Amino acid sequence: MHLLLASTALFSLLKPTVGLAVESRANVKAVTLDIVNAQLSPDGFSRSTVVANGSYPGPPIIATKGQTLLVTVNNKLTDPSMRRSTALNFDGIFFSTTNTYNEGSPFVNMCPIAPGASYTYEVPLGDQAGTFWYHSELSVQYVDGLRGPIIIYDPQDPMKHLYDIDDLSTILQVGDWWHNSTLPLLTGYEATGIVPVSDSGTVNGAGRFNGGPEVAWAVRNVVAGKRYRLRIINESARNVFTMSIDQHPLTIIETDGVATQPHTVDTIEMLAGQRYSVVLNANQPVDNYWINAPFVGGSPARNLNQNATLSRAILRYEGAPITDPTTPMTLGPVNGTALVEADLRPVITQAAGTPDVNITLDLEVVAGQAIWNVNNVSYVVPKVPTLAKVLAGPVTEASFNTTENTFILPANKNIQISFPPTDDDDAHPLHLHGNNFHVVKSMSSDVINEVNPIRRDVVAVGGSGTVIRFRTDNPGPWFFHCHIFWHKQAGLATVMLVDPDTVRAKEKPSKAWEELCPAYDKLPEDQK
Repeated sequence: MHLLLASTALFSLLKPTVGLAVESRANVKAVTLDIVNAQLSPDGFSRSTVVANGSYPGPPIIATKGQTLLVTVNNKLTDPSMRRSTALNFDGIFFSTTNTYNEGSPFVNMCPIAPGASYTYEVPLGDQAGTFWYHSELSVQYVDGLRGPIIIYDPQDPMKHLYDIDDLSTILQVGDWWHNSTLPLLTGYEATGIVPVSDSGTVNGAGRFNGGPEVAWAVRNVVAGKRYRLRIINESARNVFTMSIDQHPLTIIETDGVATQPHTVDTIEMLAGQRYSVVLNANQPVDNYWINAPFVGGSPARNLNQNATLSRAILRYEGAPITDPTTPMTLGPVNGTALVEADLRPVITQAAGTPDVNITLDLEVVAGQAIWNVNNVSYVVPKVPTLAKVLAGPVTEASFNTTENTFILPANKNIQISFPPTDDDDAHPLHLHGNNFHVVKSMSSDVINEVNPIRRDVVAVGGSGTVIRFRTDNPGPWFFHCHIFWHKQAGLATVMLVDPDTVRAKEKPSKAWEELCPAYDKLPEDQK
């Protein structure tokens, strides 16, 4: 069986090109991703990329609630201008204690996959359903293109009565795009402390930049009278996108994989790594309408290619002419209702619980340098993965280098993490692997909600402060980092190590996992 989704510069939401090999048997779905260097031009500028199965974004991984994914990654990278090893992460998926070695975080849960090698990730989906995504977790490699959607359908979706259409054509992926490759961009960042500014933004793999060619917009086709579940994913490494559709309100029904009480807004600000499902009611006159996806991410003066107004797509009703909308390209409605995160409520109410452990994380950048500190520590990837140290014997916090910034947490406790108010109002998207959390206090609100707060796995940190809580009922080493990957690479990361004794007792990694580190360690530096 082949699932098809195109994502080149001439991408159309209904125009399939690149295939994803999928084999279904019983409750297991096998997926093959060839990680290759391909010459692509998402915004009209041709460059070498790192992509899955030859496309940007990568082909969709589609599953049903309760299945187990077997994702085989074949590393076929050869271009020395970018990283040649790789590692895949499945954003938002909860891995169990017995399977944390497949979680995909380099030097936390495993070592990277060497060029020429293959590895099969076993990904049990359990009770999860919703909108997720995959990307490279190695350094800033996914900036070069290795990112794509994961959609888990629920046959008993509690929100099903609110929409008519939910398929591959209703996925909306936005992302930042750079014309240069990551190694020189990272060198420039390390020399100046200035995070690279993207050349453009893309919607389903198509974008434009100042002075560039008029690349065909991505198109979302609809039929008047139908209701569509749009699954919006911000696959950026930096940029914040603000999503809206001219003359069409959006009703949020899912937040980062959590079914959400219907909440209607006109605009949705999305940080890197965040996902929302929204219901769009195609109840307007038959015509073409702009899907607005303007973004912010550093000063446009640092990259004159950038024009956030050119980040968009088209909503086209059946029967409308095949042409651009006649209305102006705007940044979205001026007086529309904007999403306030604190207004979101989960369908299944769950109290945040009284904190048993309180942790405060202070984030601070070293002026003029590519160094971010969390509680005065800048995270540096260790040579031996966190999980390997746990499996080797009993560990304490003294077992880890200070630069590993590892917090050992007791089992079955409520953990509160507080991010104090700061003068830095540039929201950092903090992402917790292997779990989600209650947003007790959102950065954009002073409301404290311990009764029925939204649960998600990426939250804005900065400004007025943020408070989250989660329960340590899933032992494992879980990476907790900024999803601005330039910041993560500069040290804005920690590891939340939950109940290491249980991990050591239950974890039985495969032989293939055990072979990853020796193979990676033998590589010459230019192949890592």
